[in-house]
Amino acid sequence: MWQQRTGMEEQAIVIALVGVLGIGSQWIAWRTGWPAIVLMLIAGFLAGPILNVIDPHHAFGELLEPMISIGVALILFEGGLSLDFRELRRTGSAVWRLVVFGIPVGWVTGSLACYYIAGLVWPVAILFAGILVVTGPTVVLPLLRQSSVAPRPAAILKWEAIVNDPFGAMCAVLAYEYFRASADGATLFDVVPALIFATLAAAVLGYAAAWVIAWSFPRGHVPEYLKAPVLLVTVVGLFVISNLIQQETGLVAVTLMGVALANMNVDSLRDIHPFKQNVAVILVAGIFILLSASLDYDTLRLLEWQFTLFLLAILFLVRPATVLISLAFSNIPWNERLFLAWIAPRGIVAVAISGLFALRLSDLGYDDGTILISLSFAVCVATIVAHGFTMAPVARWLNVTGSSTPGLLLVGATPWSIALAKELDELDVPVTLADTSWWRLSRARQQGLDTYHGEILAEATEHSLDLSQYQVMVAATENEAYNALVCNEFAPEIGRDAVYQLGEPSHHNDPRALPSSIRGRSLFESGVGMEEMHQRQSQGWEFRKTRLSEQFGLDRARDALPDDAEFVLVLRKGGNMRFFTHASRPTPGPGDVVVSYSPPEDPVTEKVQSKREKRAKVQAKNGQPAQASTMTDGEDQQGPEQSPGEEGQPA
Repeated sequence: MWQQRTGMEEQAIVIALVGVLGIGSQWIAWRTGWPAIVLMLIAGFLAGPILNVIDPHHAFGELLEPMISIGVALILFEGGLSLDFRELRRTGSAVWRLVVFGIPVGWVTGSLACYYIAGLVWPVAILFAGILVVTGPTVVLPLLRQSSVAPRPAAILKWEAIVNDPFGAMCAVLAYEYFRASADGATLFDVVPALIFATLAAAVLGYAAAWVIAWSFPRGHVPEYLKAPVLLVTVVGLFVISNLIQQETGLVAVTLMGVALANMNVDSLRDIHPFKQNVAVILVAGIFILLSASLDYDTLRLLEWQFTLFLLAILFLVRPATVLISLAFSNIPWNERLFLAWIAPRGIVAVAISGLFALRLSDLGYDDGTILISLSFAVCVATIVAHGFTMAPVARWLNVTGSSTPGLLLVGATPWSIALAKELDELDVPVTLADTSWWRLSRARQQGLDTYHGEILAEATEHSLDLSQYQVMVAATENEAYNALVCNEFAPEIGRDAVYQLGEPSHHNDPRALPSSIRGRSLFESGVGMEEMHQRQSQGWEFRKTRLSEQFGLDRARDALPDDAEFVLVLRKGGNMRFFTHASRPTPGPGDVVVSYSPPEDPVTEKVQSKREKRAKVQAKNGQPAQASTMTDGEDQQGPEQSPGEEGQPA
């Protein structure tokens, strides 16, 4: 197929297909909840060895390896930027234990498994076991985003994945350099000092690069539009220069540069965060598609039956032994230890480094080196599938899950926002009220609501408030401009369609109105502002919740409300929230809960309404169809004594 096309055409087609397959797989994963890494592996395998639509080796030739290596370096740098030392307070000493003790234990136990179970010769077994100490942020981070895991084990997995990656590469380099030098009579003491010096040199270069960025960016030495490109080029240049000193030390340099920058409090990096995150998503998708499409049947046939036992040993012996020995006598609870002992998916770094050293070992005369490519892919696929599909169930079984219901962050402790938070709290929706005033939050605390005292826009908020648990945010302070600033700040992280604020939508003919591009979506279809909301609260307006059914839909729920009432949001059966705005109107279905905001009813109307409800219930009990004019069961008219959960009854 490819012989009919020129090299440039083939490369362009492969690049386009890799992008479509990689991003398409992640979109399907978002819609279905399946592990994105698994879908990308399947897509690449189908496009490569099965359908022969993509042949990366033929398209890119010798450029394929450096392309993947630079992509891995950028991913590790992006992961390092997410590691703040203040986060270590919630992990205790677990991360350091997994580095100091876990790497040697994993290396030794992995070597034994490679030699006695997989049947590899000792040099190949030791080198491959060094590669397998990595877990890989390219796999762990997407899995954590899709699974609800408690903050501490999630932080431990993230730190271990990013920190151990360069150490795994250095273990492989140490083993290779020793076996290469031993042929000339050199000893381990001849190899180790030189490797340590090269690693320290790469670490110094990484810290120096971070310091230069942290010094130059805030002082205006780099214009705003060039900051992201300069950072990108610096990472690539640092990786290449470090590898010239010693192969694979570039991973150490870029990882340390990312960690150093993350802890130097560079304000400019907050603006670059969406860009680097988007680059990481594209690189992860592209590299996984390229690697899985590079497989061929001849390589896969090299796998023998004992390799299945080896995979089981990696899953059920090596990883559990590594974690349980490393965390022995620590303050980590046993349920979290067992969870960490199970989750250890391998990713891009393990496969890429294995492919690199497979060729080198073959040059040294070790025939088993050729098996490393297929064996590393087998380990990668087995661990990704096993851990990708079981992370959430195992987390639930061991009780290490976070909140599975999408949470709501309310900025501004006003009477209206406190009343809304109380209503959603009764529906078991996680809600947090954030405000800079301790006094305004006191009323919320008295009602047992979760609060956060501090400036939501401060950088410290990222470390004292876990924003990943909130999928919706509402800015409801008295200052409309501040609300817009909050929405604009958190829109890239939470989602532009999931940040809301009070206030009228912009009008093109009103020069005083804020443009819609810099503000959140206006709550309520009328776009009511905070001043009018205060008036409604003083007049006794209240929230009401209604559970819809097949017989009692949204139209009937609306008919049962006063004329001035407005719908606020829809709480779907899965816990997702959708607000009614001036620009969108959600379509709820049976089983969903609709929350409305309505004025108080006068006693006469309430008495008539109560009689209609009783008559409708009697008709339903006798099997008679209820009339639309009397179908008011869905409205919360009788207060808390009504039983929740019935069709057409208050939730």
